[in-house]
Amino acid sequence: MDLSGLISISGRPGLFVVVAQGKNSIIVQSLIDNKRFPAYSTDRISALEDISIYTYDDDKPLNEIFASIFEKQQGKEGPSHKEDLSVLQDYLSGILPDYNEERVYPSDIKKLFQWYNLLLKTGKFETLEDKKQSETDATEDVAEAKPTVKSKKTTAKKTTAKKPVAKKPAAKKKD
Repeated sequence: MDLSGLISISGRPGLFVVVAQGKNSIIVQSLIDNKRFPAYSTDRISALEDISIYTYDDDKPLNEIFASIFEKQQGKEGPSHKEDLSVLQDYLSGILPDYNEERVYPSDIKKLFQWYNLLLKTGKFETLEDKKQSETDATEDVAEAKPTVKSKKTTAKKTTAKKPVAKKPAAKKKD
């Protein structure tokens, strides 16, 4: 899953796509209602591709966790972020058994499932298998395409008459 260009802004619900860059801000578009607004440098902005979940060994990137949820749910919506916390923790431990329960807060777990469902609902979720499949389809299409041979024809060049450019009279020098 490619999470580049997707951000979270502290204090605002949902996720956002970076649309453009302004002079002192970036222009973002909400995935929930598609409204655009500027996000300034004073806002706490986090790129989703930089977020990871603490484990006892190494941190696990968010895109790998989303891919695990996608596989377990078979491409369907995951558990709601409004469910009981124990249900969400059990589900996360089934996907990521070695996540650090002391460092991963309950609000982080709820955000994880809320973001997954939002990305799935808006169609921003693309698994690596889909990318690989589209790449192999494209290479097969190129291999099946037969090259066409075009005959070279000599054509006479058209000449167009150029209009004469009128020159302005030179200005007289004053002595």
